[in-house]
Amino acid sequence: MATLSQILAQIYTMTLLFFTILVLELVILLRSISGAVYDSGDRPLTTTQYLKLIEEKIPATVYDAAAEAAPECTVCLSAFEEGEAIRKLKCKHVFHKDCLDTWLQQCAATCPLCRRKLLPEEVVLRYRQRRNPPEYEGSDEELVYLLSALHGNYLRRFM
Repeated sequence: MATLSQILAQIYTMTLLFFTILVLELVILLRSISGAVYDSGDRPLTTTQYLKLIEEKIPATVYDAAAEAAPECTVCLSAFEEGEAIRKLKCKHVFHKDCLDTWLQQCAATCPLCRRKLLPEEVVLRYRQRRNPPEYEGSDEELVYLLSALHGNYLRRFM
C-alpha cells in the first residue's frame, strides 16, 4: 500500500510539473506575441525616425549671411559660415542643423534658448522609450521563479 501511495504521489507531482511548464510556455508565448504586435502609435521611435520627424517639422536650410541676422549658433558658440546647414525655429532662433539635432536627441524637444516646445510630447515620449526602456516589465525568469516558489512546497512534500 505504501508503494502505491508513493507511485500516486509521483504521478501527481509529474502532472503538476507538466501543467506548470505548459502554463509557463503559454505565458511566454503570449508575451512574445503581444510584444511583437505593436500598434504603430505605441512603437518606440528609432533615432532615424526621430530625426526624420525633426526634418519634417523643422526643415534645414542653407545659411545666407545676407538674409540671416544671427551671427552665431548659441549651442556651439561658433559663427555661421556661408552654405552651412541651419535650422530656423518658429521662435526665430537659429542653430546649426547638427547642433540642434544633437540637442533634441539628448536634452529635450525644446528650443535651447527660450525652451519653446518644438515637437509634440507623444513623439518625444516614443523616442525616449527606445533610449530608456521602462524600469520593470517582468521577465520570464521571474515568472519561472514565482511558479517554482508556489509549487515548491508541493514538490518537497512528495520527494
